[in-house]
Amino acid sequence: MKHHRRLPSILRLSAIAGGLCIAGGSCIPGTAFAARFTPSTTTPIEHLVVIFQENVSFDHYFGTYPVALNPAGQPSFRAARGTPSVNGLGTLVGGAPSGVLLTDNPNAGNPANGSDAINPFRLDRSQASTCDQDHNYGHEQLAFDQGLMDFFPGSVGVGGNSYCAGAYAWGRDQGLVMGYYDGNTVTALWNYAQHFAMSDNSYGTTFGPSTPGVLNLVAGNTYPATLTGASPKVVTGSGPASANGTGTLVGDLDPTGDLCSKGATVQLGGKNVGDLLSDKGVTWGSFMGGFDLTAANADASTGCDRQSPATAANGGPTRDYIPHHAFFQYWASTLNAQHTRPASIAEIGRDGQANHEYDLHDFFDALAAGHMAAVSFLKAPAYADGHAGYSDPLLEQAFLVETINAIMKSPYWKSTAIVIAYDDSDGWYDHQMSPVVNPSAVYNAADARNSDQLNGPGRCGSGAPFADENGNAIEGRCGYGPRLPLVVVSPFARTNFVDGTLTDQSSVLRFIEDNWNTGRIGGGSFDVDAGPLTSMFDFARHADGSRELLLDPRSGEPLED
Repeated sequence: MKHHRRLPSILRLSAIAGGLCIAGGSCIPGTAFAARFTPSTTTPIEHLVVIFQENVSFDHYFGTYPVALNPAGQPSFRAARGTPSVNGLGTLVGGAPSGVLLTDNPNAGNPANGSDAINPFRLDRSQASTCDQDHNYGHEQLAFDQGLMDFFPGSVGVGGNSYCAGAYAWGRDQGLVMGYYDGNTVTALWNYAQHFAMSDNSYGTTFGPSTPGVLNLVAGNTYPATLTGASPKVVTGSGPASANGTGTLVGDLDPTGDLCSKGATVQLGGKNVGDLLSDKGVTWGSFMGGFDLTAANADASTGCDRQSPATAANGGPTRDYIPHHAFFQYWASTLNAQHTRPASIAEIGRDGQANHEYDLHDFFDALAAGHMAAVSFLKAPAYADGHAGYSDPLLEQAFLVETINAIMKSPYWKSTAIVIAYDDSDGWYDHQMSPVVNPSAVYNAADARNSDQLNGPGRCGSGAPFADENGNAIEGRCGYGPRLPLVVVSPFARTNFVDGTLTDQSSVLRFIEDNWNTGRIGGGSFDVDAGPLTSMFDFARHADGSRELLLDPRSGEPLED
């Protein structure tokens, strides 16, 4: 499909810029410019790129790692000797599932799942396009069934519906939620895990869909959220917040003030990591697919409706820019309401009229010009973000590989860490119960979707929830949520390593805070308790920064030298 090649085209167009010209005078090489303005770090990592993808549970992508079925004619994955196992679903022996979670799963034995009770099953590469699953805050808790982890088809399984053609439930209906891929489909991610480091003990900071995950990544907080309009997705301890009231965000709402936002919107108080980085003089940027409203795609679509081909599951195409995925648009301090373009490449990463908010192509323009920001948050255009329904693992793989290949080929690779993380699980089955690090007690009898349900109606754990510095309890943050993939690709990453350290989305935030000495967010942020990412690195062993792994974006297999 032609749109697979979009990012290399961007890079070719950008490559004409060999350095940076400062307004009013001299041009200097981009690498020298970057070095001049890079504050000291506590590790050799001077550049961090966070690629934040969509809607995947750990077992959905890594449940049988490192053993793939390897059918004839498909990309293959064969683990290196000594590859560690993961806390997954089981393995394949002679091509047959082996292990109780694959052959006698509690979801298959729970009559509450009805006719959709089913064991986990392998989705083939030819089944990359699937229907989206239910991933509401309360419904995900119900699927956990007080830790029994046996109510996924009955609670979050969707099957075919008005949004998704039933054919893309692949004959499983609500049981589709039990499906998983292996290294013949998510081949690139398995290769990155093989050659670098991954975690099998990392979780969503809270339950729920995309927006809470986005906010937890960059602030460790979904409170205080102030509504414009009315929505049950902003809650307090007694239930939904009042119209135009304030509470905790537990669902997807667009950011207040964004030109492309629709319906009820929300704005966050407090600080985000962009504020902390700006205060320290560290360059940073948010790079969103579709953010540049002046650009036009091949079909001539532009503005907020700029779109790309998507999977057949929802009929496609889909808009590139999704406001409720926009990392920093939720705070007045980092909002770029009109999607104003940067005055020049030299502005990217620094204070200016774009306010650190850019299109994805600006990242590649800056990279080609030798001007990559110290901290970059990347969001693919929707068709390539991995979200079931309008994206798929193969479209996602092309984006990931083309992006990582470009960074590896740049001078920045030797000082860079790339974190591949996910915003939520989409409801896809994962067998591992998450630890309850934050209790909550929100209940609305008419709205199970946005109520606590983990330990019964209105209950998530026991004890007092997190509170801000003023002692205000922050309800509606039941967490940790479902287990999610986390992969680190870096010259400094350990090799063929599976990390068991307990981490969550706000661990990425904590790494940034610690590496650039920014201090903590405050306001009840989860960053204070987040587990570290440092055990995924070996700075002494890989101090020369020479390792790279270039992959084929279509197959996910290593490119031949």
